[in-house]
Amino acid sequence: MLVDGKWTSDWHPVQATDEKGGFVRQTSSFRNWVTPDGAPGPTGEGGFEAEAGRYHLYVALICPWASRTLIGRQVKGLAETISVSIVEPAMTDQGWRFGLYPGAVPDTVNGATYMHEIYTRADPHFTGRATVPVLWDKRRGTIVNNESADILRMMNSGFGALATKAVDLYPEDLRPGIDALNAAIYPRLNNGVYRAGFATTQGAYEEAFADVFGMLDELEPRLAAGGPLLFGDRLTEADIRLFVTLVRFDAAYHGLFKCNLRRLVDYPALSAFLTHMLDVPGVRETVSIDHIKRGYYSIKALNPNGIVPLGPDLPGLAPVSLARKAS
Repeated sequence: MLVDGKWTSDWHPVQATDEKGGFVRQTSSFRNWVTPDGAPGPTGEGGFEAEAGRYHLYVALICPWASRTLIGRQVKGLAETISVSIVEPAMTDQGWRFGLYPGAVPDTVNGATYMHEIYTRADPHFTGRATVPVLWDKRRGTIVNNESADILRMMNSGFGALATKAVDLYPEDLRPGIDALNAAIYPRLNNGVYRAGFATTQGAYEEAFADVFGMLDELEPRLAAGGPLLFGDRLTEADIRLFVTLVRFDAAYHGLFKCNLRRLVDYPALSAFLTHMLDVPGVRETVSIDHIKRGYYSIKALNPNGIVPLGPDLPGLAPVSLARKAS
């Protein structure tokens, strides 16, 4: 992480714990908004007007939070409006790195080698983890926002006429239901898998474990009765927020994060939801099981030897190759 703009290489995924030894996630630091006319959004200052070619998105294909924003960019038709850089999947001693790993996209805007350089360009004295996603303003040379929930909302409504109106991820009539689902799914499932994987006490792990599978057990009958999506056939941000965790579940969270009561394939309705989401135009292109496995299994605190499992064989995604590869 960065301390007063200086990189500290003694990195550990658990930066803070609660009184039970549970994982506490860092709060996002940049909370400005892009709006159609440049007026201030719900947080932060104004001046970030929607313009084609002005903004750049930094993401990691391993990261569910970053993938939310990448999916939003795709389904709202903003791929030609917002440029993108994708870091390599494996975490290095200096955090996220831009490089030549297949599927990675170099930083053509700032020419950075590491993600932490983007943060110190925006704030030379920044203290905190250099996380993704980041929405960057090329004109002002600064970070607009690094909170995935905000950026996903911006993709939906902040770019005005530059985005397609065919998809509304946060329709007014569904907002109470979307907000309620987000409020339940985030702590128990989206962040719940991390609370389980990075727990430092048995009690904190068991509490998170119960939350994860309790949430999955609640979502299964909902989708079975009213799917294929959380609100029938209407795609919303709640579906995207759920999808990015589910698509990583069997590949990473079941084994590495010890969320092993059941696999996602053991839930028929949730599996059908996953398949449906993968068939939404633009979504499948945001998923790389290779990046997901390479990235999670590079976390030395959880997998010191860095061995990446060959499985699982995931329906609808890249097949497992049993051919031996030179290391």
